[in-house]
Amino acid sequence: MRARHHFHIDHLGHSVSVTVQTGHTPVVEVLVDGKETGHATTHDEEPVTVRVELPTDPPTPVAVHATPGPGEPRCLLLTEADGEAHVMAPRPY
Repeated sequence: MRARHHFHIDHLGHSVSVTVQTGHTPVVEVLVDGKETGHATTHDEEPVTVRVELPTDPPTPVAVHATPGPGEPRCLLLTEADGEAHVMAPRPY
């Protein structure tokens, strides 16, 4: 059965939202400031990393690491500049 899970974080003044659609072939969509900038699929519950850029000057490369399962999906925003992993908060919609 497929379910959609939403995550969000604000980073460097930009909105990063992720939708993880679970199921046999999970789908991960990444939006930066409301525009789709990344998309990936994976198999079963395998984690996937989607690389995107924040529209700063110069652009800031970041990556979203999505884990569809087991259990509840979770997402991290990985930043190259500081090497930090930021937990993305689940959104209930």
